[in-house]
Amino acid sequence: MSWCTGVDMSDKGITMRNGRTKAPQEQSQDQVVPQLAQEQQDLNPQQATPQKQAMSPDEKKATKKSLVIVACIFVASLATMCYVYAIFPELNESEKQHLKIPRDIQDAKMLAKVLDRYKDMYYFEVMFGVVVAYVFLQTFAIPGSLFLSILLGFLYKFPIALFLICFCSALGATLCYTLSNLVGRRLIRHFWPKKTSEWSKHVEEYRDSLFNYMLFLRMTPILPNWFINLASPVIGVPLHVFALGTFCGVAPPSVIAIQAGKTLQKMTSSSEAFSWTSMGILMVCACASLLPGLLKNKFKHKKEA
Repeated sequence: MSWCTGVDMSDKGITMRNGRTKAPQEQSQDQVVPQLAQEQQDLNPQQATPQKQAMSPDEKKATKKSLVIVACIFVASLATMCYVYAIFPELNESEKQHLKIPRDIQDAKMLAKVLDRYKDMYYFEVMFGVVVAYVFLQTFAIPGSLFLSILLGFLYKFPIALFLICFCSALGATLCYTLSNLVGRRLIRHFWPKKTSEWSKHVEEYRDSLFNYMLFLRMTPILPNWFINLASPVIGVPLHVFALGTFCGVAPPSVIAIQAGKTLQKMTSSSEAFSWTSMGILMVCACASLLPGLLKNKFKHKKEA
């Protein structure tokens, strides 16, 4: 029918009488744009944005199984907390109402009075109770560990309080890391694929100085501790680096909390523990912790050049 229309049809397009070629009708704009985007993504795979993908049936099954395990661990932890309460010395009614995890500075004050009364006679029972509560909060990313740090500073001498805080923080964070590695890896990669990809690249870039980077994160409030605990196994931070970096990194902030514990009964707010001077010291320590890693990377780049 080309003699009727004045055009020459072919598989590659439609040739007009003036010699110009018109794209076939199938090549509409709606089809060309996605094709160009796909070609650009193929040419630049590193710039492609990770997209949220649905879980496979096997992944969903494994995630449900992991959530059941986490729930069982949580119930077992609550049972441990109940056991600690059961073995605690007999308290009168006015004291029992204060034997709870503190949610504010007033709760911490009242709990400190109760524990200080029984600390000398039931030294290890009181210490065990505070340690179990601290690890429980850290493991399940529950707020309140700051008040327990101040409480330990009130109850014990400086070296003992510092070791207990660092030990509890490292142990609880390691357990949280393990739980996140068990169930959180799939969920975080499913819901936040872009963030996971960005942080994974950042970890790979500073792989040789991850310990210093972990120290920096623990000393500064850039990222909350619960997020660091949950995200570290997903983005590839090794467990031994994570645990040791946590143990050492929480020491400087713990010193401030312990000092605040010595004046606990005079405090009216937890914010009084951190003055501008103490925050400045923390920032200096945090920046100093990054220096070895920065120098190491600088020398590495010079050798490669």
